[in-house]
This record gives sequence, C-alpha cells and structure tokens, in this order.
Amino acid sequence: MSDLDDMFVHTVIVETYEGTNGYGEDVFAAPVTVVGFLESADRLFRTANAEQETAESAFYTDPGNAPLFEVDSRVTVAGKPARVVRTGLFTSGELELPDHAVVLLGSPRTR
Repeated sequence: MSDLDDMFVHTVIVETYEGTNGYGEDVFAAPVTVVGFLESADRLFRTANAEQETAESAFYTDPGNAPLFEVDSRVTVAGKPARVVRTGLFTSGELELPDHAVVLLGSPRTR
C-alpha cells in the first residue's frame, strides 16, 4: 500500500506501445486499467532529442506501473485517446517519501 493510494481516484486504460508491424502499423499490448491521479495542465518539456513538446495532462500512478507507459503508448482517459509523450519515475530511497511515476500525455499520434 502506497502513501498516495488515497489520492489515486482516477482510472485510465493503457495499451503499451510495442512497435510497428511489417505494414507500418502501430502494435499495442492488450489494454490494462490503471489507477492514479489525472491532472489537466499544459506542460512544456524537452524530448530526448532536445525537441520542445507539449503535454496536455499528467497522470500520477504507482511506480510499478511505469513500464506500462512506454513512449507512444495509447492511453484512454474518459473515452478520449491520448498518447504517452514522456514517463518519469520518482523514488526517494532512504528518505521514505511517497514514490510515484508521472506520465505526460499528449494528442494521439497520426501517421
């Protein structure tokens, strides 16, 4: 049980991005329902390639869920699709503060 469990009042459905098939179509794992806290707020950040990108919302969840949220994974929030643009894992070690993962969500990817 996490210190943040009382805060985790929202659910999302995540389909982890697994790559593309031979036809160039995105491939996703089976959908998984995840609990956490959803915050709607635009955030500006830099990608791994130093490009500037905007996230439309942030989803806070248990750090054990972080591997589900690979970049480009599909996330459904209240029936609306989004994509994972970045995931951060925050652990406190010996400080014993609440550990959590932050998933930044943006608009669905189009090809």
